Amino acid sequence: MASGDNSMKTSTDPRHIRRREAVKSLFAETFAKQPGNGELVIKILSQKKKIDKLIEDAAPQWPIDKLNKIDLAILRLAVYELENDDTPPKVVIDEAVELAKEYGAESSSSFINGVLGTIYKDETDAAATKK
Repeated sequence: MASGDNSMKTSTDPRHIRRREAVKSLFAETFAKQPGNGELVIKILSQKKKIDKLIEDAAPQWPIDKLNKIDLAILRLAVYELENDDTPPKVVIDEAVELAKEYGAESSSSFINGVLGTIYKDETDAAATKK
């Protein structure tokens, strides 16, 4: 296994599996508009407006309704985790990029990395300003 290849590790990691299932539910919700199943998805959907605003601010040239739906699902999960989880930001972003490689289009991983990097930088800058 190459040092940069963590697909074997993530495919069996329970946290990665949980994230994968959450992305699938969030993706389905963009079409069915029905509440997602699972505690994580319900929590994400309860903060959807706030999360979507952060995404729009980080990628103003990409309105939410124009985003690839799987990219949007991955972004919503990752932004929720950045805002509400104790998982280190680098891990959240790496996981989102891996999910984008697994489910998204060819350019999805770089797009998601850029959006999440912007959100993380903006929040880090805002936190530093408050000090």
